[in-house]
Amino acid sequence: MSKENEQEFSLQLLRSGDRAEIARLVDAYSTKIYRLALKMLANPQDAEDVLQNTFLKAIQALPKFEARSSLSTWLYRIAVNESLMLIRRRKPEIDISLKKDDDESELELTHFSDWCCLPESELISAEAQEHLDEAVQKLSEKLRVVFILRDIEKLSIAETSEALEISEAAVKLRLLRARLKLREILSKYYVERLDSEKKDEKQS
Repeated sequence: MSKENEQEFSLQLLRSGDRAEIARLVDAYSTKIYRLALKMLANPQDAEDVLQNTFLKAIQALPKFEARSSLSTWLYRIAVNESLMLIRRRKPEIDISLKKDDDESELELTHFSDWCCLPESELISAEAQEHLDEAVQKLSEKLRVVFILRDIEKLSIAETSEALEISEAAVKLRLLRARLKLREILSKYYVERLDSEKKDEKQS
C-alpha cells in the first residue's frame, strides 16, 4: 500500500483503541490478508482463521506498535506467521523456517518450455489462473510466500524483506527460484494450450 494510504490512518487513534479507526484498518486490509492466507494454505476455512487471528493479534498489539515498519508490512508479517504456524501444526515433520539457508536443489529444473507466443487471453483466463494457483501450492513454503508477497500482493523487495524478516538478497534469490520453478511446473500446461491454438488455426 502506498505511503499516502498509510498516512490515512491515525496511529494515535489506533493505539488508543478507537473502534472506528480499527474498523477502517480491518476493512482496508481484510481482502489482502485473506488472499495471502488463501494462496498460502489453499483452504478457505484456514484462510478465514488466519484473517481472524491476524486482526485479533494486531488489535492486541496496536498499543505497542512503534511504526518501525509500515502498517501493511506489519500486518503481512503477522498473517505470514499465522499461516506458517497452522502449517507447522498440521505438518510438524516439515521444516519451513523462513530464515533457513536456501537449498541449491531448488534450482534443479527438469522440464522447461517457452510460451512466449501464447495469446494474452489465454494467459489471463480463469483456467490459466486455476493452473497457476495449483502450481503455487507446489512451491516450498519459503518460495511460495515470497512469490505471493512480491508478485501477487505487489510488495517491494524491501517490504517483502521486512515482512519476512529476511535479507533483501534472500528475497531476490527466492523470488527467482519461485518464478523458475513455476515456469517449469506450468510448461506442460502452456505447451498444450499452444498446441490447441495451432489446431484451431488449421481448422479455421
